[in-house]
Amino acid sequence: MLTAIKTTTMLPVEDSERAGRFYADMLGLKPVTTAPDGTRIFELGQGDALGLMPAEKGAQTGHTVLSFEVPNLEDEISELEGKGVRFEDYDLPDFKTVNHIAVMGTERAAWFHDTEGNILCLHELLGDDA
Repeated sequence: MLTAIKTTTMLPVEDSERAGRFYADMLGLKPVTTAPDGTRIFELGQGDALGLMPAEKGAQTGHTVLSFEVPNLEDEISELEGKGVRFEDYDLPDFKTVNHIAVMGTERAAWFHDTEGNILCLHELLGDDA
């Protein structure tokens, strides 16, 4: 069995400086270091980290790459919108957001993009799972 002490999520970014400003200034993550290859590392809490790894344009995927669990989804959305983050809205047959929020079973979630096109999510657990 793998015995991980901590994890680092690596996201591909075309411009690590631009992305670094977004994660530090807009999301409030604490920069830790920059690796020799230009990967910027940010603290995520509880020993985990986020790496913004330089990559060619188009290396991003079309699905959520990172989701942050938050205690109050509306408050987080409001704060990030105040900093200029734009949340997505969806109106599909099986999936709809109201005020940027989708309810999915035992959680509520909202999505936005970073400066590099990566899809990020905020989610809040509901009920007994919170």
